[in-house]
Amino acid sequence: MNILNLICHRKPERSFFIKGHQFPVCARCTGFYTGLIAFLIYNRFYAIDYTLNLLIISIFLLIPTSIDGFTQLLGYRESNNTLRFFTGFIGGIGLIIFLEIIIKWCLNYIL
Repeated sequence: MNILNLICHRKPERSFFIKGHQFPVCARCTGFYTGLIAFLIYNRFYAIDYTLNLLIISIFLLIPTSIDGFTQLLGYRESNNTLRFFTGFIGGIGLIIFLEIIIKWCLNYIL
């Protein structure tokens, strides 16, 4: 079993291709990872104040990905790779902000 199958379904019809080679993850996961990396790079150069308001914003950033994924899963509509990528990108930013806030708050509580 390929280890990448544990983190992504890798369906060809939901993945990007370059010169006939499929990306190792689907379009939505590509967006997630791109959003995560973009935010981490941004965060390296600009200080961010992790507040309750930012936690709420991070949750709102995850909503478009959830709506896109669940409406497709339930058969209400068929998404496309461009939409999957952009909702994944927004969700990736929301996820990394959410995780950083939770981790920082947990570390402050424990320490």
